[in-house]
Amino acid sequence: MTKLSVNINKIATIRNARGGNVPDVVKAAVDIQEFGADGITVHPRPDERHIRYSDVYDIRPIIKTEFNIEGYPSERFMDLVLKVHPHQVTLVPDAPDAITSNAGWDTRTHFDFLQDIIGRLNDAGIRTSIFVDADPHMVESAAKTGTDRVELYTEPYASAYATNREEAIRPFVEAADTARKLGLQINAGHDLNLQNLEYFCECIPYVKEVSIGHHLIADALYHGLHKTIEMYKALLPA
Repeated sequence: MTKLSVNINKIATIRNARGGNVPDVVKAAVDIQEFGADGITVHPRPDERHIRYSDVYDIRPIIKTEFNIEGYPSERFMDLVLKVHPHQVTLVPDAPDAITSNAGWDTRTHFDFLQDIIGRLNDAGIRTSIFVDADPHMVESAAKTGTDRVELYTEPYASAYATNREEAIRPFVEAADTARKLGLQINAGHDLNLQNLEYFCECIPYVKEVSIGHHLIADALYHGLHKTIEMYKALLPA
């Protein structure tokens, strides 16, 4: 079974654009779980331009499925996740001013740093995932850090899907096979949508979790949130 974790950052972006508490991100997290999603993902950035650190504390008590917190492991971020204790922490190499995640970790260059962070999270009993490009060498180095999972950065796949989906998926299958042979579980995320998700999961049916935010929330403007979650879930291996 491939689980759907819904990233609610864009809901917070809409709230923050106007001030106040509309839409209510905590209520959205409750509803998304009730509508059938398998988890909630948040990615608090240093400038708190969408999800705020206070949101993370507010959301944690209402999680009945799984809670995944993404982010660059600064000391402030680590203090947050060690206090909140989510089910999973996904480490991303975002610069503080990054608009969105746009690359995976160079797990060779940053190996010692990542190994230390993974060790701290493992000691706390938190499942870990490292955001990586579809590169077997990066996957191999990630495995040596002690992480539980890798999350494949799927924007290159999504960008090339319409032109040649067979070529687009090829490096992801290779990276996923490498991860599987090394005993790592596999997540995936970034620009997966209603057009490209099913084929991705057909080619890599053992993906444990997809984290989808931007496209799912955009689709919800047309289909409604409940229906959109059902549409995405229907594309995933059961």
